Amino acid sequence: MERNKVLEINHVKKHFEVGKGARLKAVDNVSFHINEGETFGLVGESGCGKSTTGRLIMRLYQPTEGEVLYKGKNIHLLNKSEQFAFNRKIQMIFQDPYASLNPRSTVQEIISEPMEVHGLFKNKEERRQRVYELLEDVGLNREHANRYPHEFSGGQRQRIGIARSLALDPEFIIADEPISALDVSVQAQVVNLLKKLQKEKKLTFLFIAHDLSMVKHISDRIGVMYLGHLVELTSSSNLYKNPLHPYTQALLSAIPIPDPEIEDKRERIILKGEIPSPINPPSGCVFRTRCPAASDICQSKIPEWREIEEEHFVACHLYNNHPGMNKEALLTKGS
Repeated sequence: MERNKVLEINHVKKHFEVGKGARLKAVDNVSFHINEGETFGLVGESGCGKSTTGRLIMRLYQPTEGEVLYKGKNIHLLNKSEQFAFNRKIQMIFQDPYASLNPRSTVQEIISEPMEVHGLFKNKEERRQRVYELLEDVGLNREHANRYPHEFSGGQRQRIGIARSLALDPEFIIADEPISALDVSVQAQVVNLLKKLQKEKKLTFLFIAHDLSMVKHISDRIGVMYLGHLVELTSSSNLYKNPLHPYTQALLSAIPIPDPEIEDKRERIILKGEIPSPINPPSGCVFRTRCPAASDICQSKIPEWREIEEEHFVACHLYNNHPGMNKEALLTKGS
């Protein structure tokens, strides 16, 4: 069954002026869509442009080129009243649960503030009751409402951040690395909570992360970014079974397998060199300076974004020239 597209990002670029005429290409010609009710994972190394993409969707940044459509409307061309309504529909869970909560406000004040700004509920008592409901939704209790952020653990603070993101009954939530600052033992709890809330409240998620092992468990589809470019996009299960791009393969090879015998025999793909600067990215394919399968064409030509198999897209010259090449052939070519 085909689902409706909620969000469409079409050829979006975000370049920052960094002085002396230099431009930092944080996001460079990225396109994808997110369907209603799904979780779209966006992964890659630090500095690849994941969070900048999320901030473009939140309207915290204006794109240099391209457009972001929410239910068919360009969100960067909305008038004031449309912007106010849009802000209710899309909310964000921030990466750092320690920095994203006001230390001078109680949990009650933190969660109820968005309701006051948008004029929800008639009085303080109704807002207080709604805060109690939201705290219980995220696994806390109403006694926590009168406490301050410093009285909670990291996992509890992130639950408060999730409750705040739900305060306006949004349709779409951007989760910007919501588990990276948490202990491993707490990460799975937060991911399971997000999955539960998505099912109960019919939410759509953009889940930004660099931990591929955790993204697998929450995402329906996954896009892989490198140095501002989207290099591969497919379903979560297919990405792990049949990764096509050499960068995706390297990322997946870094995930430890909880079986000592398999882990000892497994061959890691070690990428050589440093990540290039987004101020002066390589010509042609931006991954070529670290790619084990790079050839002459990679230096002179940007790879096309192609559908190699159904709903499996990749930008790599290996597949432009050899659409049927599998993972083993790719590694042989690169060795």
